[in-house]
Amino acid sequence: MKFAFVHSWRHRWPVELLCRVMLVSERGYRSWRSRPISHRERTDMKVLAHIREQYRLSLGSYGRPRMTMELKEVGLDVGERRVGRLMTRRAA
Repeated sequence: MKFAFVHSWRHRWPVELLCRVMLVSERGYRSWRSRPISHRERTDMKVLAHIREQYRLSLGSYGRPRMTMELKEVGLDVGERRVGRLMTRRAA
């Protein structure tokens, strides 16, 4: 989260200053930027694409429990908490 904050504000403030304020190292920030996307984040993106499609097909009426059931029928192994977290991200 701290590195993401530094990354989002890097155009407004110097990275050195942001890192100092957030108590992280510049080297850690540079390392974070060059890291590949994690397996969890890749699967979250895949599940989020399915959530968006199912939500569109349901005309926005599906909540977390029903969405979880629909995703399991499609063949995705997801839990309600993960679906809820991703549905919140979808709205943001």
